[in-house]
Amino acid sequence: MTKPVLTKPETPSTLDSSLDRRQLLRGGLGLGAGLIVGFHWQPRRLEAASAAGASFVPNAFVRIAPDNTVTVLSKHIELGQGSYTGLATILAEELDAAWDQVTVESAPVGPDYVNLAFGAMGTGGSTAMANSWMQLRQAGATARATLVAAAAAEWGIDAAEITVSSGVVQHIDSGRSATFGELAEPAAALKTPEEVPLKEPKDFKLIGRELPRVDIPAKTTGRAEFTIDHKLPGQLTAVIARPPRFGAKVASFDDRAAREVSGVVDVVRVPAGIAVLAEGFWPARKGREALDIEWDSSEAETRGSEEILSEYRQLAEKPGLPAHRVGDVRTALAGAAKVLEADFEFPFLAHAPMETLDCVVRLGDGECEVWAGSQLQQVDQAVVAANVGLPPEKVLVHTMLAGGSFGRRATPNGDVAGEAASIARAIGGKAPVQLVWTREDDIRGGRYRPLYFHRLRAGLDDDGKLVAWHHHIVGQSILKGTPFEPFQVKNGIDNTSVEGGRTLPYEIPNFLCELTTTEVEVPVLWWRSVGHTHNGYSTETFLDELAHAAGRDPLDFRRDLMAGHPRHRAVLELAAARADWGGSLPEGRARGFALQESFGSFVAQVAEVGVGSDGLPEVFRVVCAVDCGIALNPDVIRAQMESGIGYGLGAALFNEVELEGGRVVQSNFHDYRPLRIHEMPEVEVHIVPSGENPTGVGEPGVPPIAPAVANAWFRLTGQRVRRLPFQKVV
Repeated sequence: MTKPVLTKPETPSTLDSSLDRRQLLRGGLGLGAGLIVGFHWQPRRLEAASAAGASFVPNAFVRIAPDNTVTVLSKHIELGQGSYTGLATILAEELDAAWDQVTVESAPVGPDYVNLAFGAMGTGGSTAMANSWMQLRQAGATARATLVAAAAAEWGIDAAEITVSSGVVQHIDSGRSATFGELAEPAAALKTPEEVPLKEPKDFKLIGRELPRVDIPAKTTGRAEFTIDHKLPGQLTAVIARPPRFGAKVASFDDRAAREVSGVVDVVRVPAGIAVLAEGFWPARKGREALDIEWDSSEAETRGSEEILSEYRQLAEKPGLPAHRVGDVRTALAGAAKVLEADFEFPFLAHAPMETLDCVVRLGDGECEVWAGSQLQQVDQAVVAANVGLPPEKVLVHTMLAGGSFGRRATPNGDVAGEAASIARAIGGKAPVQLVWTREDDIRGGRYRPLYFHRLRAGLDDDGKLVAWHHHIVGQSILKGTPFEPFQVKNGIDNTSVEGGRTLPYEIPNFLCELTTTEVEVPVLWWRSVGHTHNGYSTETFLDELAHAAGRDPLDFRRDLMAGHPRHRAVLELAAARADWGGSLPEGRARGFALQESFGSFVAQVAEVGVGSDGLPEVFRVVCAVDCGIALNPDVIRAQMESGIGYGLGAALFNEVELEGGRVVQSNFHDYRPLRIHEMPEVEVHIVPSGENPTGVGEPGVPPIAPAVANAWFRLTGQRVRRLPFQKVV
């Protein structure tokens, strides 16, 4: 049976910049050229399953069983963001399946499941729907066409006379009909077509509807299994004693007291520190507490946050590397009628997902199995393979549901999976190992959004028009020292440091964004919305300052600068209208506005703010407008905007990872606290109708909320907040 290979999948234009990432993962991580061509419609594993007779497996993404179940194989992890539902909707739409017959499984690691934005299997950057859009539509349409062909052959009828609706194939004139399950076996014997027509958006029946999420029933009944729930016979729980300072190493250790703790089975030294294995989490933790370790801090980071910031301020006095330049900023500033300057300081931030980091590894004779809520499955597979001395194809990765991530489960070095594998190897594979990070492990020894310092200067002419903008960003590179560096750091510019600041949706005749990259021995990682979080805050609050200095309404000031950006302007207008911008408010309240494009989506938010009993901003209401292309499931989109607003608001008000003498001060939710439920504002989400291909919604709700609140706070109190979190300065 000949199976076509899609070599140039049609993907949204927002993925065009992913070429470098695909080259990176092919060359830098050695994952193989086969990952770059798209996907194979019929992997050998599924051909065998289909030949066995039971199910119809027309391609790598769908399996139709005789019991009429349609199983969608998801190449993206379900972290709570709704990816399973979105991906199933795309495929089921073109298949014309009934929603109640659809189920979702995590796909195995392999070349058929490449993220077309990465070049390897993985989830992140709000790319799941965007990179899967045409791929899954074609997969669903191909399966549908094959089922129709099977029915036509069985009934001796022209396929053009057959219709499909809600999982039933039928011929109206003859009254014949069959379910997908009834046609599974004859369809499996047919060749799948190489080209199939796709639906027009006007004919969509599932896309655009508020379908119930496929992962909710199992989560509400407790049947859903996360990595923390996974248990194997004889499994041991492991925790690792890690250095108290970043860059420190074990000099010596005494494990005698730890081994005396009831339930402790073994203590082993691994690259990350000292691992204690026990028959359960509690004895493992108690055993770790009993360890006597001497640390070598000769190469460790010993500076505190304030010392690092002081150095950053000095670096901002010197020119950085240009990330984007238009016109002559310095001349324009020298000739401006009014020049404003502002410095912004942003702390290290932890991800703090509800399910702490974990991984289960079973090492056998010549093979290894991994269970993890992994965002980068092929990276983790390669790292585990290297740690246990096996080729990657001998490492089987099971992708589990994950209780949040916000970027933390997508590390370029596969740290958690690699640690679990190193422990399994250290004990000779005598038992399966479940590595568990405690909350304290993650907040004190994890990875963080980098600490940043921004300096902005801008000039207005005599008419109050913005004529010059100079933005200098100082901070640590997320990508430096990773396999991504050769491809995503260009001319010394790490794109994750400057995204959201390098370019703006405003027509400014003289513009310069520059970057100074620093060296700090603190492990950093992308954090939900990455560079847009700090760049969105500094640019949108500073633009508000300029509007005030020009005596202009902040929205009108923006409108005048947005002639070439209709999608930005559309969300601006929608949010303003639905929030009644300029309308009356109860005494003691004010509104603030912010706008940000990130990951191909456009989001504007208006925050209604008062002064809380603790003196911090109390946010009563947020009106959010979002343009994310075709709205696959409005309910999921709203949920992700609400989620981003809650996550971003908590970080803006309360969150900071502070260093004192190189040690992290915070440790758990009591001092690195999320937004509490009673602090969550009323949120209205309005979706801009669009015919553009879908883009991301997992991250874009985060960046606008903090500047919107800050801008409202200024209108309310006259105070500009240029250092986050709010509780640090208000």
